Amino acid sequence: MLQGGCHCGAVRYEMSPEVKHSSLCHCRDCRFCAGAPVVAWGAVEKDKLKIEGEPQGYRSSENVTRLFCGRCGTGLFYVNEVALPGLVDIQIATLDDPDALPVQLHVQTAERIGWMKTAHELPEFERYPG
Repeated sequence: MLQGGCHCGAVRYEMSPEVKHSSLCHCRDCRFCAGAPVVAWGAVEKDKLKIEGEPQGYRSSENVTRLFCGRCGTGLFYVNEVALPGLVDIQIATLDDPDALPVQLHVQTAERIGWMKTAHELPEFERYPG
């Protein structure tokens, strides 16, 4: 089982490592809700997810509820019964070991920020540059 949770620890979860898909989403809604250029998601069957604590819900569009920690604000889950019936998308970066669930593909690239296409080409530093 994989475990994860929010930044402050008020919400914790355990999930099956068997996901239907895992992806990097570039859509505007994900970017705005996360404050990030891309969000990594892993879709797990609802009955293979156990949540401790009380995440808060935000209806971000007609069919979508995004769940987050009401104390620290960490985004955790995405539910859309129309597009993903019976599944809950988990923000992979909130796993204790995000490397345990590698992403398989990019989605919603029509809305990708232009500079994200070449972000991997930028100089890299293990910590802040000196």
